Amino acid sequence: MTDTLRHLSSADWQRRVPRLELAVLLLATGALYLWNLGASGWANAFYSAAAQAGSQDWTAWFFGSSDAANAITVDKPPASLWVMGLSVRLFGLNSWSILVPQALMGVATVWLVYLAVRRAAAPATADAGLAHRAGLLAGGVMALTPVAVLMFRFNNPDALLVLLMTAAAYAVLRSIQDATAAKAALRWLLLAGVLLGFGFLAKQLQVLLVVPGFAVAYLVAGPAGPGRRLLHLLAAGAALAVSAGWWLAAVELFPADSRPYIGGSQNNSILELTLGYNGLGRLNGAETGSVGGGNGWGTPGLFRLFNSEFGGQVAWLLPSALLLGAGLLWLGRRAPRTDAVRASVIVWGSWVVVTGLTFSLMAGIIHPYYMVALAPGIAGLAGLGGILLWQRRARPVAAAVLAGALLAAGLLASELLGRTAAFLPWLRWVVLLGAIAGGVLVLAGAVVPRLAASGILTRTTAALAVAAALAGPLAYSLATAATAHSGAIVSAGPAAAGRGGAGMPPAFAGQGNPGGNTNTNTNVNGNASAAGPVRGPGAGGGGMGGLLGASTPSSALVTALKTNAANYTWAAAVVGSNNAAGYQLAAELPVMAVGGFNGTDPAPTLEQFRQFVAGGRIHYFIAGRMMQGGTGSDAAARIGAWVQANFTAQTVGGTTVYELGP
Repeated sequence: MTDTLRHLSSADWQRRVPRLELAVLLLATGALYLWNLGASGWANAFYSAAAQAGSQDWTAWFFGSSDAANAITVDKPPASLWVMGLSVRLFGLNSWSILVPQALMGVATVWLVYLAVRRAAAPATADAGLAHRAGLLAGGVMALTPVAVLMFRFNNPDALLVLLMTAAAYAVLRSIQDATAAKAALRWLLLAGVLLGFGFLAKQLQVLLVVPGFAVAYLVAGPAGPGRRLLHLLAAGAALAVSAGWWLAAVELFPADSRPYIGGSQNNSILELTLGYNGLGRLNGAETGSVGGGNGWGTPGLFRLFNSEFGGQVAWLLPSALLLGAGLLWLGRRAPRTDAVRASVIVWGSWVVVTGLTFSLMAGIIHPYYMVALAPGIAGLAGLGGILLWQRRARPVAAAVLAGALLAAGLLASELLGRTAAFLPWLRWVVLLGAIAGGVLVLAGAVVPRLAASGILTRTTAALAVAAALAGPLAYSLATAATAHSGAIVSAGPAAAGRGGAGMPPAFAGQGNPGGNTNTNTNVNGNASAAGPVRGPGAGGGGMGGLLGASTPSSALVTALKTNAANYTWAAAVVGSNNAAGYQLAAELPVMAVGGFNGTDPAPTLEQFRQFVAGGRIHYFIAGRMMQGGTGSDAAARIGAWVQANFTAQTVGGTTVYELGP
């Protein structure tokens, strides 16, 4: 009887251990993403102000307006703002109500990566324990990618985008792996289409980068005949179009004079924003109203993701993951058509290749934090390839691929760590030596089977390999979590000499908020032309956050904005959305962002602004400076000149303002 109880206890414990290990992974991820989260304040105040507006007005919430009086929207669809706006309604306006949802999205993404990889590894390994470890490794890589730590602690739309793309990848793989009938496969595939559609409402066309690989994976490995698989994909495409298109149609059909202006467009059109500023313009650099352009966002090239701006964000395991994926395809070349591992490699590998090439070669706006979109693909390949090839390490090909991937990770980590020479200078050499030693041990196990049979040596090799691969990303991730991030442009990792302007066009280098790691109030000039920036009307008033960060107004100015605020539609107007955001968040009153994000949108026109003033709808115009693009509308400059010519400047709390209303 005692032996039976002991046996049952041991079996029960074996069932519980994987759950406990997964719980530890998710809790540790949550702790990393939530720790000291409030230090970042409003993070990207541009989106925080829109969340605040949405919490006060349902129209602003639906359209993604920058202010509750619905002057203009942000330059993205509002899906991520819907989440934040509801959170602010429930828990009040503070940094935690805005940022905690992003952290929870990060935990959910890690969990989905774990589930997707574990399901694919289970039949391939015929070992539930190994499949579980594959999922854990993939989840760990996802959680510790430095740019993931950055963006799941920040309030840009990228957090929701990555979560929805990862959930769609899981649904596609379920449609292939778990479907015992074509109807079951179709349901999962339709779910993937819906998830991708809502991903479109987070960041528009970027979500489509993963679609080709998803489609190829289903065409290759899905159930039923080729004709039925093609019909299923068409149905999933329709689900994507409907789940994204309903909101686009609502915006286009809604009377333009009854909704906010579509920020980022020159013609008040969501279709123009989708296909232009947030579409082809990102690829060819022809973004009307943008700052930079041409080579202003760096030189495109195949090795762009490894340079000083982007490498430390996500590149640590990029070559290794692709090498592991290629190894899996080679070893599984004779597997059945419906092989789950091959399908997974197609999903994750195409994700990395298509997105990576797009980011490498695009000539338009690109920032370091965009790299978070690569993290799930890299994690999926690393977890699946690492464990499956480890199980087959006695085979020379598998051992060679494993050793090569480990050496590539060590060499790249040593290079990336060497770029921040003052940050843990010893770590680069420890990682490199560990990777070399691990690679040698893997090869030795394939050459001398007796060594591979040694339990102690096996465990030592595995631990050394994982430590060498993840030590660099872990160090960068901890440094990222320990740093407050705010402003429009942020990057992960420790501060590095020469990397302060990461992701900024040359015109921004050294100005404002370098790297986005602190929130400064350094002013930048306005009304920039192709010949360079020039001073705009009223420039010289203090406290402006410029393009990179929001202002922090004085208590005297906040009091002035609140005085008689009920008599006005907007407490103030100011050029640029980031400038407006600081005042709006401090006063919790609508502040008109003249010209939208860059001050280059024709919203409002001078005539419209004069009508607002004549109708007593705007209390103050706040003077300031910001960097504008060389293209787009000059309405904001004309408005500033008109205000300066017709109203008297006064100083409130160190900031120059013009009182427009009685």
